[in-house]
Amino acid sequence: MEKVYELENIYKTYKNEGKEFTALKDVSLSVNEGEIFGIIGMSGAGKSTLVRTLNRLEDVTKGSVKFYGQDLAALKPRELRNVRHSISMIFQSFNLLNQRTVIENVEQPLRIAKKPKKERRDTAREMLKVVGLEEKENVYPSRLSGGQRQRVAIARALASEPKVLLCDEATSALDPKITGEILDLLKAINKERKLTIIIITHEMSVVEKICDRVAIIDDGKLAEIGPVADVFSRPSSKAAKKLVFPSNPFDPSDPEGRLIRLVFDGLKASEPFIADLVEKTGKKVNILSANTRSVGGIGYGQMILELPKDKDDQETVISFFRERGLSVTEVEHE
Repeated sequence: MEKVYELENIYKTYKNEGKEFTALKDVSLSVNEGEIFGIIGMSGAGKSTLVRTLNRLEDVTKGSVKFYGQDLAALKPRELRNVRHSISMIFQSFNLLNQRTVIENVEQPLRIAKKPKKERRDTAREMLKVVGLEEKENVYPSRLSGGQRQRVAIARALASEPKVLLCDEATSALDPKITGEILDLLKAINKERKLTIIIITHEMSVVEKICDRVAIIDDGKLAEIGPVADVFSRPSSKAAKKLVFPSNPFDPSDPEGRLIRLVFDGLKASEPFIADLVEKTGKKVNILSANTRSVGGIGYGQMILELPKDKDDQETVISFFRERGLSVTEVEHE
């Protein structure tokens, strides 16, 4: 599988008034051609800085960013411009030109590339059809809804026939229903056009719905990376667990009570584990919280349980779950 991006030990340090701030610290990752790759982290984690290194809007302080094997830092200005034609970007704020019509906005990258007028118009109409807005070509952006404006931005990004689409918090300004529609559109474009898509977000629901793999960024570092299903069902880093697992809102019945987190995947989500536990061992647990989600159409879930007081009973319960292939981890009182 061809690598679109290869990032090796990259650092990004900003200097301001004699002070230094390192936004990225020794990040290494790769993105495969044709996949939807998510980069997620809390606000200030460094994910937006990371995406800006992918088209060299930010130069890295140390390390290398390779695009199809080319080190972006080694490219001359003309070479860099050519590479950037292969990398399109959409943003939270849409960045449309309000004084131009929808179709003129979609034509903009082709106008910059000095494409003939007829070619620009034909391509723009084709892209508007892809995003379902062909009837809006002569409307101005101010007359469109937020979801429609983001569709125009996507059409404009596709007009230059990029190899990669970078989406920087592209659905953050949209309501959940419209977000779902935009993500469905991106997924369809990825499938039909084999377009590599990189999504930068702070929303777990976005990653769950659309991404194949995900990288979790925490305090400028790569905390965890892997297939979405693996990271969400078995997060190993503290940052991943904080993003994936909601906090437990309930206190145990006993201040000294021992809590465990039970994680199950879609192959086991429908099995009555708690009922089976009681029936086969006679041991009871207190369910403090539980939630489920769909990742790629497969159900995943987790429960926080309070174990019985007796230590032998606790080990019986833990062994029962682990023997059935469930992930069992200790939970600190929150």
